[in-house]
Amino acid sequence: MRRPPKPGEKPHGKGHGPAPKAPRPAAPGPRTDWSGVAEWYDRLVGEEGSEYHREVVHPGAVRLLALRPGEPVVDVASGQGALARLLQNRGAEVTGVDAAEPLIRAARERGPDSVRYHVGDARDLSFLPAGYFAAAACVLAIQNMHPIAPVFQSVSRLLRPGGRFVLVMMHPCFRGPKETMWGWDPETGVQFRRVDRYLIPRKTPITTHPGSAPDVYTWSFHKPIEAYVRALRNAGLLIDAIEEWPSHKTSEPGPRAGAENTARKEVPMFMAMRAVKAATQGGSEPRRRVTSVT
Repeated sequence: MRRPPKPGEKPHGKGHGPAPKAPRPAAPGPRTDWSGVAEWYDRLVGEEGSEYHREVVHPGAVRLLALRPGEPVVDVASGQGALARLLQNRGAEVTGVDAAEPLIRAARERGPDSVRYHVGDARDLSFLPAGYFAAAACVLAIQNMHPIAPVFQSVSRLLRPGGRFVLVMMHPCFRGPKETMWGWDPETGVQFRRVDRYLIPRKTPITTHPGSAPDVYTWSFHKPIEAYVRALRNAGLLIDAIEEWPSHKTSEPGPRAGAENTARKEVPMFMAMRAVKAATQGGSEPRRRVTSVT
């Protein structure tokens, strides 16, 4: 399987996609990349990802992507490349894209050179070849993006018919920042998850240096599950799998440990969706579109 060319590079041989164009200016909407906290985030995530990446998110994403050796995959919002390196080590041909230039620089420094990284906005991936990729991933990043419709449309353009798109996020129902929290019922001995808001879309500032730099923050955009389903459908990406993943952690021994562990298993921390690019007549968009709040 051939690699996509670098920006400005001419295609090599029959069947290769067009040479990527230079990225356009950022798409409309708030800029929410992590350029301002790239060094902190790189230290936090490290070579192989955080503990949650290693134990839950990356194994699940790799399984849902179901990549065969040599298949081209694009990691959208690749950050400093933890997932991209894992996919490359498993034999895939990997391209990573992130809007934060410092994180892309860190990814390139970590290597390997066979992973191709680009600075680019996930809402406009027109600099990459259309119909080239067998799969795409967006892991723990979509809730930092708004609007999401152009992201999914861009991903759909990159995928071959039948190509897979794996989307992983904090669970929209149970992990809304500042609107959901753990609670304890002393009468029943039950650890529960309280949900104060869910259906109405909103944005929330997230402090990236808690305690040390309260004025440094990025935005998290909450949307209900139906918004993701509609935006995927409108981009010609049809969901064939939804999985809900709990935390892998267990509580230290104590009077509430059993209830805490039960609640942790019952209330998922992450939600993953896999969508497949639908084949359309003449390469057109699906005829029927669904009204979306995105």
